[in-house]
Amino acid sequence: MEKRRNTPTKEAVLNVLKKEGKAMSQNSIEKKISIAINRATIYRVLNRFCDDGILHRIVAEDGKQYFALSTKTNKIKLVENHLHFMCIKCETLECLPAEVNFSIPDTYLVENVNCVLSGTCKECS
Repeated sequence: MEKRRNTPTKEAVLNVLKKEGKAMSQNSIEKKISIAINRATIYRVLNRFCDDGILHRIVAEDGKQYFALSTKTNKIKLVENHLHFMCIKCETLECLPAEVNFSIPDTYLVENVNCVLSGTCKECS
């Protein structure tokens, strides 16, 4: 990974995700940032963070993208291919410290796992 310049925008995006401690959509991140940043810049920063392994992207059932701290930067011990849980009431999406287990034929090479379980979270049940 090449060394990248730190900017106020990058710091603001990362600080929101660290403070919230959960996966967030771009819109949710944008609402929590205290400095003026346009939507396209936030999107570029999020994608760059994913490319650099700082964040990981979760695609929910409705196709909406969420971003969370990667297994390398998260305070919670997570395995690389972990489960996610989406609450159908409060729409919170969180990473779970449980590994996704699957079995596929040897001729396939898995490069990405995106597993989202949905239901009611502990706060809403």
